[in-house]
Amino acid sequence: MPEGLARLLADLGVADPAGSGWKVVVLTFLLAALITWRFTPRVRAFALKAGWADEGGGRRQHEGQLPNAGGLAVYAGVVASLAIAGMIRPIVVDDVLIQLLAVLLGGTLLLFVGFLDDQFGLSPWPRLGAQTLAALLAYGAGVRIEAAFGSPLDPALSLLLTWLWLVGITNAMNLIDGLDGLAGGIALITAVGLLFASAQFETRAAATLILAALAGAALGFLRHNLPPSKIIMGDAGAYFFGFVLASAAILGYVKVTTVFSLVPVALFLAVPILDTTWVFVRRLLSGKNPLSTPGRDHLHHRLLARGLSTWRTVLLLWGLTLLANLLALSLQGIPTPAIAASGLTAAGLLAFVIWRRGREA
Repeated sequence: MPEGLARLLADLGVADPAGSGWKVVVLTFLLAALITWRFTPRVRAFALKAGWADEGGGRRQHEGQLPNAGGLAVYAGVVASLAIAGMIRPIVVDDVLIQLLAVLLGGTLLLFVGFLDDQFGLSPWPRLGAQTLAALLAYGAGVRIEAAFGSPLDPALSLLLTWLWLVGITNAMNLIDGLDGLAGGIALITAVGLLFASAQFETRAAATLILAALAGAALGFLRHNLPPSKIIMGDAGAYFFGFVLASAAILGYVKVTTVFSLVPVALFLAVPILDTTWVFVRRLLSGKNPLSTPGRDHLHHRLLARGLSTWRTVLLLWGLTLLANLLALSLQGIPTPAIAASGLTAAGLLAFVIWRRGREA
């Protein structure tokens, strides 16, 4: 192989072009996309019969009933693709397998709690309790933010930062899910960005595999979730996306030595973080409970109020997410070819699913 091509592939995270590692990652992505793409209509049909649907109005933009069980299809795509990939190339490193299982178990718990919330409505405290349990499970498996200030409080600070990150991002992804295609597109862009970052490190095999599955599932689900949506992911899907993305973002390499150490990682999810922070502060100042007060005070609602259409609002926030991801990769010192490939891949996948949706409309 020419030296220049070998160097380019190494920059993209393919250290061994003849090996099976990168092929399994691609296969995992394709399987997750195909399974979710094909399974979502079946989930939609069953959800309509079972009455698993949201009414229009409120913070939602749709009219009438819309099935809210799309998260089940996303979950099926992720888990099935990882199971098949595991059979093809077993993960033999114990800590990697433990971390992968911990993230999936925590995501499964939140999927279940989110589904109950979608169908029956739960108060904030059971939801927060489940999110805390999932965060503790991940922390115990080594999915954590390491505090390295050299003080006796470092372990407690590490636990607190990990809890804040995992619970915060889980809720942020749920809160940004107010427009057709918005949260799914943000999840796809972020998963692709984090995937190209994690591919640079051999020790992040668990993150790389799960991000490939998550990106594929987001792509497959978007086919049915673009405006006007046929199905939404619901709290179940948003919690699952948020928790898995948050876990993958810190899996194996986040160490905090200054207050700014988390900035490059936070940039991957800058749009949901800024939206949630804005809403949280405004609701507190208004004397409302920020955890239980529904409203139309999110960033996408404000853009709609300024006259932007649903599609323009979604495309604008997708674009901001993509720019933030490219900046995050740059700040982490990721090679330029990988940064460019990340942006082109995310944009190309979004363009593809929009084109496919347009052809079949």
